[in-house]
Amino acid sequence: MRKINKKAVGGGLALGAINGLFGGGGGMVAVPILSDVLNYPRKQAHATAILIIAPVCLVSALTYVLFGYVNLQILIPAALGNVAGGLLGAQLLGKLPKIWVDIDFIAIMAVAGLRMVIG
Repeated sequence: MRKINKKAVGGGLALGAINGLFGGGGGMVAVPILSDVLNYPRKQAHATAILIIAPVCLVSALTYVLFGYVNLQILIPAALGNVAGGLLGAQLLGKLPKIWVDIDFIAIMAVAGLRMVIG
């Protein structure tokens, strides 16, 4: 029988709570957990984070729809753009050097953090 990785379970719990509470943003936590705590290579951490977050986002999204928090006129075009962007991002991840993936990730996290603080 395989031993349960307690760090992975704890990280998953944190990601689920963050995603459910804030409606997303789990990738900002998933990548550091996967790379720094579980020692995944950085590009593999980015790719794995998407697969970890996808079902959590689906559950959270369905919950938001059921409670009436979603405007479908915004959701549908945004979802289409998100799918196109996801395909483009997955292609770029395979082509960009690791350092640029790290720099882009840090820049996006910094801008998102500043926008939240500044408003």
